[in-house]
Amino acid sequence: MSANDAPRAQQPSATYDSAFLKACRREPVPHTPVWFMRQAGRSLPEYRKVREGIPMLESCMRPELVTEITLQPVRRHDVDAAIYFSDIVVPLKAIGIDLDIKPGVGPVVERPIRTRADLAQLRDLTPEDVSYVTEAIGLLTRELGATPLIGFAGAPFTLASYLVEGGPSRTYENAKAMMYGDPELWADLLDRLADITTAFLKVQIEAGASAVQLFDSWAGALAPVDYRRSVLPASAKVFDAVAGYGVPRIHFGVGTGELLGLMGEAGADVVGVDWRVPLDEAVRRVGPGKALQGNLDPTVLFAPTEAVEAKTREVLDSAADLEGHIFNLGHGVMPSTDPDALTRLVEYVHTHSVR
Repeated sequence: MSANDAPRAQQPSATYDSAFLKACRREPVPHTPVWFMRQAGRSLPEYRKVREGIPMLESCMRPELVTEITLQPVRRHDVDAAIYFSDIVVPLKAIGIDLDIKPGVGPVVERPIRTRADLAQLRDLTPEDVSYVTEAIGLLTRELGATPLIGFAGAPFTLASYLVEGGPSRTYENAKAMMYGDPELWADLLDRLADITTAFLKVQIEAGASAVQLFDSWAGALAPVDYRRSVLPASAKVFDAVAGYGVPRIHFGVGTGELLGLMGEAGADVVGVDWRVPLDEAVRRVGPGKALQGNLDPTVLFAPTEAVEAKTREVLDSAADLEGHIFNLGHGVMPSTDPDALTRLVEYVHTHSVR
C-alpha cells in the first residue's frame, strides 16, 4: 500500500478541535498547548508505585498498566495531550530481537548487528506482534475523551545506533563505522528499520492515536551532510508512509540545531526544538509551513518558581510570531523533577498565553 492509498484515520470531533491539534495544524488556538516528553515516568510517585517490581519492557506490554501510566500526568498536570507510554525498543523486542532495558544503563542488545547476515534478525512487524498496543490505545481513547493521544516510535537512525552499538553510546563509533565504511549495508539496515517503525506507527494511528512523534534522539551526533545522505531518506520514508492518515507528524531530536531544516525536510508537520536554539531562530532554520514544539531547558524546573516563569516567558515570547507552537521541554522530564513544578508550569503557560 502506498502512502496515498493509506486509509485516513477517523478524527473524533472533540479531539480534532483540541488546542494541541489546532497548533499542530498551525490554526488559531485559545492558549498555547503544552505537554512534556517523559511526562509519564519516574518524576511521579504514582508511577513509581504502579511500576514497582515490574520490568520496563513488561510494563509496556500490559494494556491496563499502560493506560494507567499514560493517564497519570493528564490527571495531575492538566496537560493538553497524553503520550502513549512505551519505549522506542518495543517494536524490536516484538519481532524477536534479544534485548532488555537494564536499570541505570538502558537498552542492551545481546547480538548487535554488525554484518549483512545479522540483518536476518529484522523481520517485518505485524499488528499481531503488538496486539497489546491496540488494546491499550482503545482503553486510552475512551478514557481521554477530548484529550489527544500522541503515539510515537524511535527513528531508524536511533534504533540502528542501539542495534549496532549493542546499547547506549556517547560516540557511536560502530554505527558510524558502518555508515561510512559500508554505506550499502547501512542503507539496507535503515530501510528495514523504517518499515518496522512505519508498521508500529500505523498500529497506533489505526487504534486511535491523534498524532505521532518520531524520536531521533541521537541524530544530533551527525553532521548535516551525513544526515542528508545517510539518515534523511529512511526518516522521510516513515513520514511519507503515514501521511495518508491525516494525523500530525512530529519530529524530534536532541542537539539537532544544525539539522532543524533537514528534519523538517524529512516530512514532519511539527519540528521539535531542544533548548539550545531560540524558537525565533529555529523557525528561520526550519522554514515556512511547519509548527514548532519546545523548548524550555528541563533543568530550569529545579530553579525557584520565579525563575521558571521568567524562562517560560522567554520561550513564549520567542514563539509569539509562530503560526503554530506547542510548549514542551527541550528534552524529557528528568526523574528527580518536582511534579508540582510541572503542574505550576502548565497552569502558567495556559494563563500567560490565553488569547
